[in-house]
Amino acid sequence: MITAIVFVQTEVATISQTAEAIAAIDGVSEVYSVTGDLDLVAMVRVREIDDVASVVADQVNQVPGVLSTQTQIAFQTFSQHDLEDAFSIGLD
Repeated sequence: MITAIVFVQTEVATISQTAEAIAAIDGVSEVYSVTGDLDLVAMVRVREIDDVASVVADQVNQVPGVLSTQTQIAFQTFSQHDLEDAFSIGLD
């Protein structure tokens, strides 16, 4: 699984609509509205590295209201909490 963190700058008047449109894209697991220089942070989780380009360049960048993106690829996950929940089959 490839995880990419996508920093998104949007038109200020469309932050909510842009976030909802990005969240609806297959491969985007979450979208956060944030403070600071960025408007949104999108978490992209896909199987292949080429899928990151497909999701970000071909889809996220095409959402109305998106002005720019910057993508960071995660090398390693250090928090096991989310991974344990994701792979739990409920046999407690």
